[in-house]
Amino acid sequence: MAENLRVSARFVIAESELSERFSRASGPGGQGVNTTSSRVELSFDVARSPSVPDALRARLLERLGGRLVQGVLTVVASEHREQWANRRAARERLVALLRQAAAPPPRKRRPTKPTRGSQERRLASKKRRSQLKRNRRSWDD
Repeated sequence: MAENLRVSARFVIAESELSERFSRASGPGGQGVNTTSSRVELSFDVARSPSVPDALRARLLERLGGRLVQGVLTVVASEHREQWANRRAARERLVALLRQAAAPPPRKRRPTKPTRGSQERRLASKKRRSQLKRNRRSWDD
């Protein structure tokens, strides 16, 4: 599985920067689940990685703040029976998280004013609705 992870055109993580831990997973697998270490914990040091562009590091640390432990992002995969499948799933999950966190912030909304026509339509609709409700009232009140 020795390959670099491409997060974006300028952000590629070298395989040597990833750290994997394997353990026994729960879930499907029958008796094999008790003997096979198929659960994968994939860790990547966002704070100290030379692969992360400096312009991007602050954004990643801010957006992933709740998931980081001392600047390290850890992703766990244990949904598959095979270790190699969980390794692939963990890498895909890590790349997806980093892409989402690295995305530029959305444009600020430019405030607009309602048009005169839309204001008139809104008020006319409110008048029609109030008239309808007024007509429903009983004459005894």
